[in-house]
Amino acid sequence: MTSQPTGPAESVPSSPSAPAASQGAHEPAPSSAPPVQAPPVQAPPVQMGMPSHVDAALRSFGQPNSARRQFDFLDDSYEWRRVFSELFGTFLLVLAAAGGGMVNARFGGHVTSHTALVVAPALTVAAIILFMGAVSGAHLNPAVSLAFAMRGNFPWKRVPAYIGAQAAGAVLATLLLWALVGKHGSAGLTLPGHGISTVTAMIWEAVLTTGLVSVILGTASGAQQVGSFAAFGVGSYIALAGLWASPVSGASMNPIRSLGPALVLGDWTSWWAYLIGPVAGAIIAVGIAYILRGPGGGMHGTEAAQGTLGTLWTPERIGTPMPSPASADDPR
Repeated sequence: MTSQPTGPAESVPSSPSAPAASQGAHEPAPSSAPPVQAPPVQAPPVQMGMPSHVDAALRSFGQPNSARRQFDFLDDSYEWRRVFSELFGTFLLVLAAAGGGMVNARFGGHVTSHTALVVAPALTVAAIILFMGAVSGAHLNPAVSLAFAMRGNFPWKRVPAYIGAQAAGAVLATLLLWALVGKHGSAGLTLPGHGISTVTAMIWEAVLTTGLVSVILGTASGAQQVGSFAAFGVGSYIALAGLWASPVSGASMNPIRSLGPALVLGDWTSWWAYLIGPVAGAIIAVGIAYILRGPGGGMHGTEAAQGTLGTLWTPERIGTPMPSPASADDPR
C-alpha cells in the first residue's frame, strides 16, 4: 500500500551558508588582519551669503573696506568729485553769505534782520557739512584746508585744487547774485565797520578764525567722537560769532568768501585784512590743537578732513535695488 500524507508538506528553509559551504573549496580563507578604514570625507564648508544690509552696515563701521581700501584717497579717479564738491559747497555758502545783504539792500534795507543775515550762512554751512562732508570733507574755506594740511590730516598736494575750486564757487555765486538782483549795498563785499581800521579788522578776523578752526579741528578729532554733530558745532560758532562780531569786520573768517566778490567787482578795499587775518588764525588754531590733543593724522581727523569717498564707500548703488512702486495702490 502506498501511504498518503496526512497534511500539507512543510517547506524547510535553506541555510544561507549552504551556497558558501558548497563554494568554500574555491574561495580563499578570510584574512585575519583588521579591515583598513578609509579617512572620513569632510563636506565642503557652507558659504553663507551676507545680506546686503549687513554688508552695508559693516562697511559703515569701517569693515571690511577701511582695511582693504584705506589708501584709496590717493586714487585720482575720485578727485574730480571732491573738487566739484568744494566748488558747489562754496557756491552755496557765498550765495547765502553775500546774497543776504544784497537782497536786503535791493528791497530797501529793512526786509531782513541782522540776526537772519548772520544765521543764514551758519545754517548753510551746517547743511553742507551734513550732506556732502563725506565726499570732500566740506572745507569751503582755504583757512580750513591749510589747517587740516598743517595738522597732518590732509595731503598738501590736494590743497591747490581745493582752494581753486573754492575760489571758483565764490566767483560764480557772486556773478549769479549780480545777474539776478543787481549790485546793491556792498555788493557782497566784507568791509571793516565804520571807524574800524584795516589793521583792527585783520586782528579781529584772526581772533574769530582761531575760534572757528579750533572748533573744526576739535570736532573732527577722535577725542570728541561727535561724528555728524560736528556740523552743528561749526554752524553754531559761525552764527554766534556773526551775532556779536560782524559789526567790526563782517565776521568773514573765510578769505574766499571776501576775496571772491572783491575779484569780480574789482574793489580791493582792505582786502589783505581778510587774507592775512584768517590764515593767521588758522595757524594759531593748529598750535592750540597740538597743545590740547597732541599731533594730528589720526583716523577720525583724516576721515573728517578728506571725506570717506573711496575708503568707506564708493559712488555706486548701496544695497539691493528696490524699484519704486508703479502707483500708490500698487504694493509692489
